[in-house]
Amino acid sequence: MPTPFTADDATRLSETFAQVVADGASPGGVIAYGTTDDNPHFLSAGKVAPECGNTTPDQNTTYDIASLTKVVATWPLIGQALDAGLLDLDAPIRDFLPPMNSETPSGEATVRQLIAHTSGLRASTRLDHYRGSDLPLHELLCRESLEDSPGQHRYINRGYILLGLALTHIHDRPLDHLGTALWKTLGMDATVYGPVARAPQVAPTEQRIPGAPRIWGAPHDDNAGLLGGVAGHAGVFSTPGDLAVYAQQLLSAHTGGDEYGLGAWLHASLVPQTPIEPGLDRGLSWILAAGCRVAYHHGFTGTSLYLAPETGRYLVICTNAVYGGNARTKIAPLRALALKTISAT
Repeated sequence: MPTPFTADDATRLSETFAQVVADGASPGGVIAYGTTDDNPHFLSAGKVAPECGNTTPDQNTTYDIASLTKVVATWPLIGQALDAGLLDLDAPIRDFLPPMNSETPSGEATVRQLIAHTSGLRASTRLDHYRGSDLPLHELLCRESLEDSPGQHRYINRGYILLGLALTHIHDRPLDHLGTALWKTLGMDATVYGPVARAPQVAPTEQRIPGAPRIWGAPHDDNAGLLGGVAGHAGVFSTPGDLAVYAQQLLSAHTGGDEYGLGAWLHASLVPQTPIEPGLDRGLSWILAAGCRVAYHHGFTGTSLYLAPETGRYLVICTNAVYGGNARTKIAPLRALALKTISAT
């Protein structure tokens, strides 16, 4: 039986959420939490943003989920491609990309290394440096020299960009079409690749230049923006309600109701691939904590998704904390409490 959240859990989360919003960490946001056998619960704080008037965020507010794209789009699509025999975890990524006519040291990285951030590829990713090139993006990325020996953990976006390009190639379909088909199947009708139209229920993110318009409905990530909003590492927009549905589907699949082929993939992804720091390991895409009983991932804009398969619990944080600058430090107390809460047995 799933372990429900307690009233005290909800109170602590609500109070901490209200405090970080009052401290200016984010204009507002929504927490979704629950288990596999009940309806999601939602906690709201603040407003969507000053540009949206008095609109209060709720389960239908759309957020740029940033790097949650890795676990909401790329990771499940890779799992399904593996199940269909279209990918091999331990084969080099170049095998799943269009042919290349040059040395491709970064193309030797395996799918497993890319998804677990152990590839040794260059960590800095500036696709604007490729402007004006005659070569396709996958070849430009694969021609780059390795920055480190494979095996050590280093968070690298370009690996997920390559994974997204590989998914497009093996399916001969655009990545956003693949994502939409997956999300529709899972019941996530509000989840899309951006850009999305500006509206009061769409959370704006950062104002990059004083006096210039704020980013609103377009991907906050520069590299995703250069790719038209569709990339393997960032670019997806979703709602607290849809992310709760996703979490429930994954947890249900993990316990045996694997209708969409993701249960075995989640099991495999909870096996540590490399240490990050004491107490944290990297699985396949997910960060693993609490002795690998909890899997989670963050998005730069101020989003987080936590799963606890053994207890059947999940927790989602949706904010636009990047609205005022670096979201990571500002919402750290909320994320820390979320991890502590979801880790309880």
